[in-house]
Amino acid sequence: MDFNVKRLAADAGTFLSRAVQFTEEKLGQAEKTELDAHLENLLIRAENTKQWTERIMKQTEVLLQPNPNVRLEEFVYEKLEKKAPTRMNNHELLGQSMIESGSEFGPGTAYGNALIKCGETEKQIGGAERELIHSSAINFLTPFRNFLEGDFKTILKERKLLQVKRLDLDAAKTRLKKARMTDARAAAEQELRMSQSEFDRQAEITRLLLEGVSSTHAHHLRCLNDFVEAQTTYYAQCYQYMVDLQKQLGSFPSSFSNNNQSSVSGGASISVPTIPVSASLPSVSAGHGISTASGGFNELRSSNGSRKARVLYDYDAASSSELSLLADEVITVSSVPGMDSDWLMGERGNQKGKVPITYLELLN
Repeated sequence: MDFNVKRLAADAGTFLSRAVQFTEEKLGQAEKTELDAHLENLLIRAENTKQWTERIMKQTEVLLQPNPNVRLEEFVYEKLEKKAPTRMNNHELLGQSMIESGSEFGPGTAYGNALIKCGETEKQIGGAERELIHSSAINFLTPFRNFLEGDFKTILKERKLLQVKRLDLDAAKTRLKKARMTDARAAAEQELRMSQSEFDRQAEITRLLLEGVSSTHAHHLRCLNDFVEAQTTYYAQCYQYMVDLQKQLGSFPSSFSNNNQSSVSGGASISVPTIPVSASLPSVSAGHGISTASGGFNELRSSNGSRKARVLYDYDAASSSELSLLADEVITVSSVPGMDSDWLMGERGNQKGKVPITYLELLN
C-alpha cells in the first residue's frame, strides 16, 4: 500500500511537471526542443495520408452506395458484427418492374417483349454492380480502413508518447538551469541524460513508424489498381449488356416513336416499311422449299381457316390497317377474300392487321 502511494505521488509529480512545462511553452516562458526537419516532414506526410485516405474512403462509399440510409444501416450491422439483409439494388428493382409490366402487357406483344428484354438487362447490370461493390470493398476500402484503424492509430500513440518524452526532456533542462547547489545540479544532469536518452529512443521509434507510410502508399497504389480494374470490368460488362440489348431492340417496331414525333410536330407522317440491315429475306436453296411454303399459304387461302405462324423478321406497320411484327413471336393468320396474295390478316390478342407473307413461317 505504501509503495502504491509513493508511486501515485511520483506519477502526479511527473504529470504536474509536464503540465507546467507545456503551459510555459505556450506562454513563451520556457524553451521547447524542436524535432528535426526530417521527422517533422514525416509527421506532416502521415497526417496528410490519414486525411486524404478518410476523404477517398468516404467518397468511394458514396459512389458505391449513394443512399445514406443504407450506408448507415450497413455501418450499424458491421459494428454489431452481423450480416446486413440482402436487398435488390436500383437496377434490379427497375428490371423487376419492367419484367412484371412486360408480362402484364404480354410477351407476345412488341412492347411487352421489349420491356422483358430491358428488364433482364437491368438485372444483369444490377448483378455486375454487386460484383463491383463486393470487389471494391475487399480490395480497396478494407485496406484503407485497416490503415486508419491499425497503422495510423499506432503512429498516433507513439507520436503522443514522443510529445510526453519531449516535455520531460525540456522540464529536465529547466530544472538543470534552476539548480544552484552542487548535489541538486548533479541530480538534474543525471535526470537530463536519462530524459534525453528516452526522447532519442522514442524519436527513433516514431521515425521508423512514419517511414513505414511509404510502404502504405505502395500498398494503396496496388489497391487503387485493383479498384480501377474492378471498375473497368464493371463498365465493360454494362457496355456489352447494353450493346446486346440495343441489337435486340434495334429492329423493334418504331410506330410508337413515329406517333410521338408526329404529335409533337403537328403534322402527319408516313412510315415506310423497312428491313433492318442486319436482317435478310428468307433464302431457300432448293425449289422444293419454295413450293412447300407457297403450297401452305395457298392451302390456307383456299380453306378460309386460320393457322399459327412464326414471325421471321421485325416489321414496322406502314399504316393503321397493318400489324407491326416482332421476330420470333407467334401470331394467328387467316385469309380474307379480295386481299392481295402477298398479304394475310394477322391477329395478336386484340390487335389485328395485314401482315406480309414473306415475313412469316406457317406452323403445323
